[in-house]
Amino acid sequence: MKKITLLFTLMMMFALAGCNTVQGFGKDVKKAGEAVENAGKK
Repeated sequence: MKKITLLFTLMMMFALAGCNTVQGFGKDVKKAGEAVENAGKK
């Protein structure tokens, strides 16, 4: 039972870490897009 709980906990940690990474990547892409858009307006 302890092994299953440990495995589940580790899987959830990796899933949450992946979500944070993807979310951060999305923010970076958004800022890059805004920079390109602002450069195009000038």
